[in-house]
Amino acid sequence: MYELLNKINSPADLRKLDRDRLGELCEEIRSYIIECCSGNPGHLASSLGAVELIVGFHYVFDTPGDKIVFDVGHQAYAHKIITGRREQFKDIRTSGGPSGFPLPAESEYDAFVAGHASNSVSAALGLSEAAKLAGESSRIAALIGDGALTGGLAFEGLNNAGASRSDLLVILNDNNQSIDGNLGGLHNYLLKITTSQGYNKLKNKVWHSLGDSRFRAMIQRWTRTIKSWFIKKSGGDLFESLGFRYFGPIDGNDIDSVVDTLQKLRNLKGPRILHSFTVKGKGYAPAEADPVVWHAPGRFDPASGERATQERSIPRYQDVFGKVLCELAEADSRVVGITPAMATGCGMTAFARQFPSRFFDVGIEEEHAVTFSAGLAAGGMKPFCNIYSSFSQRSYDQIIHDVALPGLPVTICLDRAGLVGEDGPTHQGAFDVPALRCIPGTIISAPRDEAELRNLMYTALQHDRGPFIIRYPRGSAEGVAWEGLPLSKYEIGKAEVLKEGARVALIATGPVANRALEAAEKFGDSVGVYYFRFIKPLDTCMLRAIAERYETVITAEDGAVSGGLFGAVSEYMASNAPGVRVEALGIGDSFVAQASQSSQRAEWKIDTAGIEKILQKCLEI
Repeated sequence: MYELLNKINSPADLRKLDRDRLGELCEEIRSYIIECCSGNPGHLASSLGAVELIVGFHYVFDTPGDKIVFDVGHQAYAHKIITGRREQFKDIRTSGGPSGFPLPAESEYDAFVAGHASNSVSAALGLSEAAKLAGESSRIAALIGDGALTGGLAFEGLNNAGASRSDLLVILNDNNQSIDGNLGGLHNYLLKITTSQGYNKLKNKVWHSLGDSRFRAMIQRWTRTIKSWFIKKSGGDLFESLGFRYFGPIDGNDIDSVVDTLQKLRNLKGPRILHSFTVKGKGYAPAEADPVVWHAPGRFDPASGERATQERSIPRYQDVFGKVLCELAEADSRVVGITPAMATGCGMTAFARQFPSRFFDVGIEEEHAVTFSAGLAAGGMKPFCNIYSSFSQRSYDQIIHDVALPGLPVTICLDRAGLVGEDGPTHQGAFDVPALRCIPGTIISAPRDEAELRNLMYTALQHDRGPFIIRYPRGSAEGVAWEGLPLSKYEIGKAEVLKEGARVALIATGPVANRALEAAEKFGDSVGVYYFRFIKPLDTCMLRAIAERYETVITAEDGAVSGGLFGAVSEYMASNAPGVRVEALGIGDSFVAQASQSSQRAEWKIDTAGIEKILQKCLEI
């Protein structure tokens, strides 16, 4: 079935192919990606659109000596397949299989880690300067797409690269998409010529004046030529003003055009940018028709395009967040929602439809999302800024300087906090609590179920000073009743006794508290369970009572224990009850590899069985 692809075990094999067979190879790669991802879900549409750019680069350039840095990494599946990982690709994103993103530890062809967005130009510039300093002749390129150019770091890299005159090639994979549709001034700038009134008026006038279909192909060729000229003349000004030589636009899904252009650019010196148009989901009709859904579609039938439906009697936390945000916005006109390009992933699409004037998708710009939210709060609004936990790392300075320091009431909802599963070490939401707990005036909370999430959002709405953090995990909630119940405002910093005990105290936060309670039931009155929905401020009254009652305390959390709940409890006990022994359950001092969420929770012993084993061990001492 894959006559050519089965012969490609490295880019060296690719470069032996006759050029006129590259198109055939690209189609085989597409079919292989579709086949593998239909049963083993991954990022589909982005990688389908980038096949020709990747094949063309490896055909023209001498990799791995020459290097390509991906941005974002989920467009790199063709790269993985033709760099010696074809068979392993079937197990991508599974335990022991290849990462879903470029990872230097995995292959010499992966020049730089690419799990997040907007870092490619800076990293590629560093590689280029390093090669120069080492006296090497490596050619370096950055392939940036899927909205990553909206990130501020990308422009910092472009600005420095243009000024440095480094020999750097930037390939802009312009597919009009990030995960949801692209938004923002830059995106509009790149597209303004294709939608200009003058261009379209002229095009339509000529088109409609010729009814004979024999002329259609001629007119289409003519309009493509005119469009390319306009874009190069206007769009290229942006990049040339930064010090880049601008080339294109080209059809990035035409392998001949890609190879021809890259061959011409290969030996040019200085910073240069190749603007290529591609179709996200190229070659697979359902993905082309709906690239948002098919960005990561889950399992599907490759022949029919029918996606596997998942019966969901229990809502996901992201869906609860979206519904509650709409509920709060109906009652309070000050409520606004902000997301950095994750409206679908964070459950904010219904809010966007219902309250379009109060919904803001700012693009892949977490730093801007937080400061923009601070500005909204300073203007009297009640912003709910939703960011994935791992992506919030980029906005750390803004949380400190623009929200906490002036004491502005911004609610920051950290979706996908804790262990996230198959997305791997770049996406685990492990570090938010340790990073944020030291910031003065910050409230950090973690609901143990969907009803608690709703009430915490209601509590945050009434909070009037400083950042209010609500962290919750990826995936299904607990299945408790929550819709239509009376809203409750929690006392900030108040913990709750779930079960009294005599020998060991389990102090838990978030949904792990439910697993702690399940585990403790096996040991009767020996184990007490205490739920800290607020990690900051801590309920010191509750901790004092625990210290007076128990000699052994175990903290349990879905996050890094160093500096997390364990750090907070240990600090208190060290100062106030040094005789109490504190043990930790949670993520240790290592990055978490890809696997299912259940496997990861078992590994770190924050599932019911794992907590039972630790309790048994403690009680035997």
